[in-house]
Amino acid sequence: MGAGAAVGEALKSLRRNGLMSAASVATVAVSLFILSVFLLAALNLDNLARTIESQLEVRLYLAEGLDDAALEDLRSRLLALSGVTEVLFVSKEQALNDLKEQLGDRYSHLLEGVEEMNPLRDSFRVFTLGPAWVDSVAAAAAELDGVENVGYTHDLVQRLLRLTNALRLGGLTLVGLMVLATVLVISNTVRLTILARSEEIYIMRLVGATDWFIRWPFLLEGMFLGIAGALVAGVVAWQGYSWAVGWVYRSIPFMPVVPVYPLAWRLGLVLVAVGGVVGALGSLLSMRRFLRA
Repeated sequence: MGAGAAVGEALKSLRRNGLMSAASVATVAVSLFILSVFLLAALNLDNLARTIESQLEVRLYLAEGLDDAALEDLRSRLLALSGVTEVLFVSKEQALNDLKEQLGDRYSHLLEGVEEMNPLRDSFRVFTLGPAWVDSVAAAAAELDGVENVGYTHDLVQRLLRLTNALRLGGLTLVGLMVLATVLVISNTVRLTILARSEEIYIMRLVGATDWFIRWPFLLEGMFLGIAGALVAGVVAWQGYSWAVGWVYRSIPFMPVVPVYPLAWRLGLVLVAVGGVVGALGSLLSMRRFLRA
């Protein structure tokens, strides 16, 4: 059977079995939507872990009265420490402005009147090559003249690193389980579709049709069902994630989330690929029962 004929036969079969096809598409869509939810959750967990790790800096709170020369000298000594990549000076006025931006308009009223008696202090933000360098840099920086306090605790950093590793492992585990569940659900859905047409397959074999003559239309039909379900799931996931991101931006402005674009397009392509491949594989596996000698 040629490719065009196989496609035509698959489309004709989808129309003839409209109710069963619609039920299959709905099942595939629900399965892939649930998978997309777990994928989005895993990506955001990983993004949160990366953000936490990127913010594992050493904050040095400075003594009062340091002039520009003393500040520059201290900055040079900090840059000379092993593992230090960047040192940024943050005035207490800038620190207050940064805090206002993090809180957003909704919570900015909490800082009303603070400008007149700013309790914050000038500081240096010290960035390192990675989380493994934080301990040694903090210990060395604490010994330098002009550093009054180190905004860093060893136990907190270690707990944060354990948390980020747990977030990544948990996200990968959830996605792996959902991929397996999705494959099983879609394969069983395609299997039910083929079972409902077992008599048709039997008649085709009786008239001498080859295995691949029978198999191709069903393979393409499974692929079409998978792709159709993936498109539905992708649109629903896209709209739902857009709403969720907007809610987070409004309610928790300081929470890092993965932007909708280009994530939505990439997620859509992944769902279409998964739906098409799993639909085709489900058809091939299900057909084996009817095409055994």
